Amino acid sequence: MSVDRLTADDQVVLWPDPIWPQDIGAVAVLDGSRLLDPDGHFRLEVVQQAIGRRLHRAPRFRQLLSVPRRGLGAPLWVDDPTFDLAEHVRVAPLPPPGDDASLLHTVAQLRRRRLDRSRPLWEMWFLPGLPDGRVGLFIRMHHVVADGIAGVATLSAFLEPTADAGTPAAPPWRPRPAPTSGELLVDNARRHAGQLRRALARLAHQGAALGQLRAMWPALREFLPRDGAPVTSLDRMVGADRTLAVVRARMDEVGQIAQAHGATVNDVLLAGTAGGLRALLSGRGELTDDLVVRVDVPVTLRPVRQRASARGNLIAQMVVPLPVGMSDPGRRLKSITAETTVRKARRRPSLGALLRSRIARRAVLLLLSRYPVNVATADVPGPGEPVYLAGARVLEVFPLLNLIGNQTLAVGALSYAGRFSVMAVADRDTVPDLDTFAAGAQAELRALAATAAPVAAGGPAATV
Repeated sequence: MSVDRLTADDQVVLWPDPIWPQDIGAVAVLDGSRLLDPDGHFRLEVVQQAIGRRLHRAPRFRQLLSVPRRGLGAPLWVDDPTFDLAEHVRVAPLPPPGDDASLLHTVAQLRRRRLDRSRPLWEMWFLPGLPDGRVGLFIRMHHVVADGIAGVATLSAFLEPTADAGTPAAPPWRPRPAPTSGELLVDNARRHAGQLRRALARLAHQGAALGQLRAMWPALREFLPRDGAPVTSLDRMVGADRTLAVVRARMDEVGQIAQAHGATVNDVLLAGTAGGLRALLSGRGELTDDLVVRVDVPVTLRPVRQRASARGNLIAQMVVPLPVGMSDPGRRLKSITAETTVRKARRRPSLGALLRSRIARRAVLLLLSRYPVNVATADVPGPGEPVYLAGARVLEVFPLLNLIGNQTLAVGALSYAGRFSVMAVADRDTVPDLDTFAAGAQAELRALAATAAPVAAGGPAATV
C-alpha cells in the first residue's frame, strides 16, 4: 500500500512544535442571517451538515498525524478511524458587548488551547454575538497541514460562489487501515535507498552542487546583517499568551499606493508594518534615525498553476530590512521596494532542503541567536469576489500567523473581495501595547494613500 509520508518541509514545522505551537488560521466575520434561528440561536447542526458535505474536498481534515517508532521512517498521515465532525465544528458565543475586542479576546483564548494530536489537526469555532446578527468564525489548522497558500486552498474547499449553490451529497467515506509495521519498514528502506542514490548522484556532479550552493549563498547571507543586529525590546522569547489587533484597508487603495510607488502589495504591507513598528518603538523611547528592523518574509516556491490545489508546505524565507528610523512614509516604501526587488531575484532553498540535517538546524539556531529576526510578515491572496460558507456570506477575513522563538510579532494580510485585511499577533508579555502598533500601521496606510489618491485608507484599527 502507499504510505503518505510528510515531506521534509512539513517535518520542519514539527521541529519547534513542542515549545511553540505551530497553528495558523483565520478570523472571519459572516452574515449570520442564515446561521441563526428566529430566536437568535446558532444553528450548529445545520452548519455541521453543510461542512460535512464538503469534507471530502479537504482529505487532511479526516486524517491523523502518526509518528511511528524509531526505524519505521518519517511521520505520516493516516485516516482517523473514529472521526467525529462534532469535535471540530463548534460554537462559543461571544461575551458582551460583542464587539471587535470581544471577538479578538475570545480567539486569543481559544488559540491558547493546543490542538489534540489524537484527532485531525483543525477546528472551526463559530462565535455568534456580533452586532447586526453577524457571526464570528475562528478556524485554525496545524501548520504541518498547510502553509499560507495551501491553507487558502484548503479552506476554499468549504466555500461556494453563491449562497444557494447546490452541493450534492458527500460520497461515502470509509477510513483506510493504517500501514502495518512491516509495510512501514519496507517503505522506509525504499525511501532510504532512493536518498542514497540521489546522494551518490550529487557526489558525481559536485561541480553542479557547488554551483547551486553559490547561487543560493546571497539569499542565505540575508540572515547576516551588515552592521549587526539592532537590539530592541522585541527581542524576547515567545511565551504562551497572545494579543491580537486588526487593521482594515481597501484593496483599491492598496493597489493605488503600489502603482504610485512602483511597489507590490507585499511591499505596501511591509511599509505598513514599518509604520507600526515606528510608532511602537517611538512610544517605548527606542526610535533612532538610523534604526533598521529586519523582517522575516515567507516566499512561496509553488508555481502559480499549482497554488489552487496546494497541500502541505513549500516555502523559503526572505529577510527584509525595514528603515523604521526614516521619517517619510513615501521614502520608506521606496527603500523597501528597492530591497525586495533585489532579494526576490535571488535563488532560495526551501526550508526542508535548508534544515534537512541536524547540523544545519543547529547552525541556523546559532545564527538566529546571534542575529535575531523578531518580526515576521505574510501576504496571502484570497478570493477576489464574495464567497459563502454554509450559505452565509463571508464579510471579512483576517489571517492569523504563528509565533516562534524570539519572533514576538507577526503581521499577516489577506486580500478578499475588495478588502485588504491585516491581523497582527504578538506575544502578550513582549507587546502589551499592540494597539500602538495597529494605530501606527493604520496611519502609515492613510499617509501613503494620501500620496496616491484623495481618500484615506481603511477604518479604525481594533485591538485586544
